Amino acid sequence: MLQPADNSQKAQFSSTPNYAPAKTVTAPVEQATIGRSLVIKGEVTGSESLYIDGKIEGTINLTDNRVTIGRNGVVHANITAREVVIMGKVQGNLQCSDRVDIRSEGSLTGDVITQRIRRSALFGAEKSEAAIAGTSEAG
Repeated sequence: MLQPADNSQKAQFSSTPNYAPAKTVTAPVEQATIGRSLVIKGEVTGSESLYIDGKIEGTINLTDNRVTIGRNGVVHANITAREVVIMGKVQGNLQCSDRVDIRSEGSLTGDVITQRIRRSALFGAEKSEAAIAGTSEAG
């Protein structure tokens, strides 16, 4: 959409107005944060993405959103989300409709159901086999 340009002076000798593209404003991505000193025991549900730098025990159900476990985050929970990024420690099962991203400083103990998995972490032979077996039909 075009809008007339905001000119404090009137255009001289021109019968056509100057047009400038309209500025589009996008809504900020909503993300809740669980800070380093917070501990939550129970069920976490919602409709926005979540960044965890504290501790959670229980279940996390954010089906259409991203869950990020920060470097200080410790999670003992089953997680259902669109995407999970792990930079901290997770013990529990993951079910993701899109992908799981385990960063080099992250660790995961549990079963994974997902379309894609990205591992930049180094695993021992047993853990690597388990992670690959969960996402691949070839053993």
